[in-house]
Amino acid sequence: MHIKVYRSIFLLAVFASGTAAVIAQEKNLQQPAQAGEMDGMKMGQAAPKPTLISGPLKITFGDKSAEWTTATLAALPHQSVTVINGHTKQSLTFSGVPLIDLLTPLGVPNKSEGKLLKLYLVAEGADGYKVVYSLPEVATAVSRSTVIVADTLDGKPLAGSVYLQLVNNADKGLSRCVRQLVAIRVLSVE
Repeated sequence: MHIKVYRSIFLLAVFASGTAAVIAQEKNLQQPAQAGEMDGMKMGQAAPKPTLISGPLKITFGDKSAEWTTATLAALPHQSVTVINGHTKQSLTFSGVPLIDLLTPLGVPNKSEGKLLKLYLVAEGADGYKVVYSLPEVATAVSRSTVIVADTLDGKPLAGSVYLQLVNNADKGLSRCVRQLVAIRVLSVE
C-alpha cells in the first residue's frame, strides 16, 4: 500500500515538473526566477502572454515565391472589408491588398475551371495556426467573398510594423482570419 502511495506521489512530482518546464518554454520566459517567484512570475499573478513577432509574409506557388511586408504592401491598391466579431458582435473594418493580387504574379490563375479547381492554399500565422482556402474562394473572378492581406484595422496599423492579417468577409466568424500572417502556400490536390 505504501509503495503505491509513494509511487503515485513520485509520478505526480515528475508530471508537475515536466508540465512546469513545458509551460515555461511556451511562455518564452527569459528571466531567471527570483525568490518568491515561480516560472518567472510572482505567485498569484497571471502569466504574461508571449509576444510573437511575425516576419515578412512569404507566398509560394511551385518553385516561385515572393515576400511581403507592411512597407511593400503599402504601395499596392488597398480594399476594405467589414466583418463582425462573433464574440463581441463588434463591426471591424480591415484594409489591405486582395490576396489574389499577390498570387497572380506567381502564376496562380484568377479563375476557377477544370484542373484549376484542384488548387488550394494553406495560410499560417507566426503562432502555427493554419487555415485552408480553396482557389475559388479567393479568385475574384468567381467568388463573392473578398479575402485580403490586411495591414490596418479601423484606419490604424495592425500591432507592429510587420504585422499582417488574412481576413475573409464571407465567413460568419473570424475562425479563418489568420493573425501575424507569415506564410501562404498554394498547393494542388493530386
